[in-house]
Amino acid sequence: EKRKVPKFPNGSTPTGETLKQEGHHAGPELERTGRLFGGLILDIKRKAPFFLSDFKDALSLQCLASILFLYCACMSPVITFGGLLGEATQSRISAIESLFGASLTGIAYSLFAGQPLTILGSTGPVLVFEKILFKFCRDYDLSYLSLRTSIGLWTAFFCIVLVATDASSLVCYITRFTEEAFAALICIIFIYEALEKLFHLGEVYAFNMHNDLDKLTLYSCVCSEPEKPSNETLEVWRDMNKSVENIAWSNLTVSECLKFHGVFHGSACGHHGPYIPDVLFWSVILFFTTFFLSSFLKQFKTKRYFPTKVRSTISDFAVFLTIVIMVLIDYLVGVPSPKLHVPEKFEPTRKDRGWFIDPLGSNPWWTLLVSAVPALLCTILIFMDQQITAVIINRKEHKLKKGCGYHLDLLMVGVMLGICSIMGLPWFVAATVLSISHVNSLKVESECSAPGEQPKFLGIREQRVTGLMIFVLMGLSVFMTSVLKFIPMPVLYGVFLYMGVSSLKGIQFFDRIKLFGMPAKHQPDLIYLRYVPLWKVHIFTVVQLTCLVLLWVIKASAAAVVFPMMVLALVFIRKLMDLCFTKRELSWLDDLMPESKKKKEDDKKKKEKAEAERMLQRGGNESVHLAYGEANLDFPVKTLKYRYNKMLV
Repeated sequence: EKRKVPKFPNGSTPTGETLKQEGHHAGPELERTGRLFGGLILDIKRKAPFFLSDFKDALSLQCLASILFLYCACMSPVITFGGLLGEATQSRISAIESLFGASLTGIAYSLFAGQPLTILGSTGPVLVFEKILFKFCRDYDLSYLSLRTSIGLWTAFFCIVLVATDASSLVCYITRFTEEAFAALICIIFIYEALEKLFHLGEVYAFNMHNDLDKLTLYSCVCSEPEKPSNETLEVWRDMNKSVENIAWSNLTVSECLKFHGVFHGSACGHHGPYIPDVLFWSVILFFTTFFLSSFLKQFKTKRYFPTKVRSTISDFAVFLTIVIMVLIDYLVGVPSPKLHVPEKFEPTRKDRGWFIDPLGSNPWWTLLVSAVPALLCTILIFMDQQITAVIINRKEHKLKKGCGYHLDLLMVGVMLGICSIMGLPWFVAATVLSISHVNSLKVESECSAPGEQPKFLGIREQRVTGLMIFVLMGLSVFMTSVLKFIPMPVLYGVFLYMGVSSLKGIQFFDRIKLFGMPAKHQPDLIYLRYVPLWKVHIFTVVQLTCLVLLWVIKASAAAVVFPMMVLALVFIRKLMDLCFTKRELSWLDDLMPESKKKKEDDKKKKEKAEAERMLQRGGNESVHLAYGEANLDFPVKTLKYRYNKMLV
């Protein structure tokens, strides 16, 4: 049995009939004003009346749950990014700078941005740009921090120019096609990196897969001097006033052996020291248990146990409860799993730099002017990352009531980028998965009075307090190391996996991928399947999937710095699809109206049509009375004719 479709599901709109299409991002916030800073002024006027309510509306347990969840979720990426940046720049910018920069930028953005639900974070293309810039400075004997500061100041200036000229109005060309390809890629990267970090633990905490249990008493692992010490090793020994002769190699611990660049020998040795079979397997247990327990507790609202309020509270605190439970279990079991490491002192990583960087420094004067060229690339990178994430957060299906402010958002990101450049801190921009997770954690749903009843989505708890407190706590993390040091890293990796998977829900792109292996009679009643032939749906999906793979290849390669340009190219690819699809078909496949709303409106129109037909069939001698002056005109129902637009039903 085939899925039933309407009489006119496909083809172009008939002559004489027009198709009413929902305007994409149709709203005053993206209208070009034609005045200098006109869009910014309107953003401020739009958001100012809600500023006080943005703090009052945060008086909810749900907001506390969101703060605790996102704080734990944001900490690890920021510290990890700082560590990677430290390796790439020889510790000129490292973990403490990353922590301070995230806190400073996040607090300012949460207080004054147009859309405070957006969470700022670090991105891969920014890291690639930093690596390229540091290598360039090292090759040409330039001061990295000074050149970076001048580039950052130019980038901040260009961002302000974009705000002044209402450039954010170009966001209206970013449709669901581009949004979902970008969001799906970031979610998949989150999932991939969570699994990759877990597999990496197998290298650090290696285990012997070829153990002979009868010879365990004969296995040993000892430290010895390297046969051919490298220049780096010799320099380490000189700094410690040591030589190969006065180091007691056989008595060194694993950490001491690594410190002196020793070599491990023996049948019980891996690359990084003795085999440690328990840590890897325990980490795998922590990782997957965190993911499944978070998912289970998040769905607890629909379970049969406990009163409604208790179920709702457990659902809101799902991820934080999971982290607490897993930390306690890890502590009680006692296996030395890798823990979260937070800097303990608030001071620059290197002693030869301070908190304020001279844009010129020891560089030639002309670097202040030439740095405008790479700043253009940075501006495109910042603009695309920021605005696409903002578009995803401001979707109509989120039912936001306080409006948004694309120009104000970009202004805050640009200003804080300039401040971070002067202070020698990393640059931060909207983080897609963290922002989606933030929005999901603040969803307001109807009360479930009966067990198993599915709640109805009512909207988002829009306020500034959750983002503000997340980054305030991040800044205070330096003083909370005694508590944070107990959090196992595999638990945080499990949280990343949960965020990546949960953020994929509601992406139409993945619903369409499932249709490839699904017979027509088993396909769900998706609204676009009523009006677009299946083979065209598949073509649309294949094009989007190809773009996703292309984005993945570029982001994973050394060319990741041009990733925002490729995201911009998706807008033009989507425009070319106008040649293959009718306007009507694209309105169903690429419209931003929520799927459920489209379906309800379509069902309502069909119901009205059916009722009209039934009324005419049973009309008989019934009459319709119309007032005409002081008299009434009677028309027999059966003599009336009606018309309806077949393209709307």
